[in-house]
Amino acid sequence: MNKVNLAKFLAALLTASPTVLFANGMRLVSQDGFATARGEAFVATADNPSAIYYNPAGITQIEGTQMRSGIYALYFDPTFTPPATAPNAGTTYHINKQTGAAPQFFATSALANTPVTLGLGLYAPYGSGLKWPEDTGFRSIATKGNLTYLRFNPVVAVKLPAHLSLAAGLNVDYGKIELEQGLRAFPGGNSFRFEGDGWSVGYNLGLLWQPHELISIGATFRSATPFTMKGETDFEQQPVIQPTSRRAQADFEFPLTAVIGISFRPTPRWNIEFNADYTDWTSFGVTTIQHDNPPFPVQSVIPVTLNWQASWLYEFGVTRYFDNHWHASVGYVFNQNSVPDAYYTPLAADLDRHFVSFGVGRKGRRVDFDLAYQFGYGPNHTVTGSTPASQPGLFAGQTADGTYAFISHAILVTVGLKF
Repeated sequence: MNKVNLAKFLAALLTASPTVLFANGMRLVSQDGFATARGEAFVATADNPSAIYYNPAGITQIEGTQMRSGIYALYFDPTFTPPATAPNAGTTYHINKQTGAAPQFFATSALANTPVTLGLGLYAPYGSGLKWPEDTGFRSIATKGNLTYLRFNPVVAVKLPAHLSLAAGLNVDYGKIELEQGLRAFPGGNSFRFEGDGWSVGYNLGLLWQPHELISIGATFRSATPFTMKGETDFEQQPVIQPTSRRAQADFEFPLTAVIGISFRPTPRWNIEFNADYTDWTSFGVTTIQHDNPPFPVQSVIPVTLNWQASWLYEFGVTRYFDNHWHASVGYVFNQNSVPDAYYTPLAADLDRHFVSFGVGRKGRRVDFDLAYQFGYGPNHTVTGSTPASQPGLFAGQTADGTYAFISHAILVTVGLKF
């Protein structure tokens, strides 16, 4: 199967295209109903097949062969209000599509009479989909951005003496990105669009250690994944430049991430966990869009300054286990902003956010299920003194200054099968 056909296969398998906006830049950290109900605090628990994402060392706790699949369905509403001095002051703008979904699939198999467990994950670790109206006041900075990102993640985990497990996996990633902006402040006859896709390979590592029967410690690391997105640019600027397409490419490096957590289990009926989750978004520094033989005066190399910053998610969760294999969980996540005001981009519209979640589930003899609800809130974040990331905004005299806010509601449904 060639790369084109493999991409089509992955897209068909993940039929709900992961075009959603989440916290921490573009990361999708909600990959399992049980983990999300616990505020994503799962790296030191990691006791179902979604551990392939959260901490692959945890799959050594899973017996036999199991599969787990779910979908993260989201309503999200990032908003923008222009500064008081702007012509459109007092207007609150919303994106044009406020729903999205991202599916997940995980499978594990313990090799009989060995300490080895194999796993396979297929999921979207990143995703974004935003389109703003044309009259926001930042048209020449950004109007639309879409990111589809799919990961194929086989892993191997080994259970060692002293209650220690280690794991390593391979990340085979496909990404497709689309970016649009105006070339002038006003709509009509002027626009710039880049669309490209590409492949990358990285790795993930995991550690799970239980130094005491009441305490478990987990850690995981995912490498950065550099892409060369190849595709084309489409642009026009009437009456000088007629609609034109050129082959083009742009380089992006999606960040490394690292998570460490501790789980405290005072009795078999309680599990309390805290995680610290780091994302090195400094990999989004300055990128360039390069296209072949553009007409004058369009440059062949277009620099785009992002200068994103590293950020943390702090995750806390509690689970109570009941009779008849039922459980209930609550969780909280604080997410730091990743996008600096200096080069703020409305296509991320990132800000400090708070997420509260709760859920219920049951582990059956053959079938497991979990249902989680998540509420997200980002208080007003006012951007001042920003500089456009690329030249059109500078020429048009527009900035991303204004007040941004965020609210979201999400449901994650996960079903597991045991063989």
